Amino acid sequence: TGIKPGNLIGSISKEGHSNLAIFSSIVHLGSNPALIGFITRPDKNSRRDTLNNIIETSYYTINHIHTNFIEQAHNTSQKFDKEVSEFEMCNLTESYLFDFPAPFLKESIIKFGLKLEDLITIKKNDTRLIVGSIEHLYVDDIAMEENGDINLELANDIGIGGLNNYYDLKKIRRFPYLSK
Repeated sequence: TGIKPGNLIGSISKEGHSNLAIFSSIVHLGSNPALIGFITRPDKNSRRDTLNNIIETSYYTINHIHTNFIEQAHNTSQKFDKEVSEFEMCNLTESYLFDFPAPFLKESIIKFGLKLEDLITIKKNDTRLIVGSIEHLYVDDIAMEENGDINLELANDIGIGGLNNYYDLKKIRRFPYLSK
């Protein structure tokens, strides 16, 4: 479908094992309430630690990927044991903000803390749409424009095409918001 946003989802199991996994299927679902969704692969034949942790605890984080840690982010897609933290194995830093129960990625300058709202099974291929409401949003000042817009180019955000192709983002133009 083209270039999609690259993000790392942070979660933690009830036993306290943190998890970090790369996703490019994240989509904005609404502003009031602020909802974000993402698709998980089928879980019948493979262990899905991110999905299982979210179901167990109801909390997770979404952290933008920036150009300075693309390879480490990509490496989170490796299959590690459940008790092994991708943060540690991929040389990334687990961080806890706002007394939020799920781990954020310290290296990310744009990050969301979400609470699970809905799990929707897509019967045709056994994937799931995970819907979460944003409880916390952190944007480093470096990514903020004077008018309050978040500039993904200034943040050095990346996009993903397919499973393993990464792209820089460049802001081309801003148009006025059109409403009736």
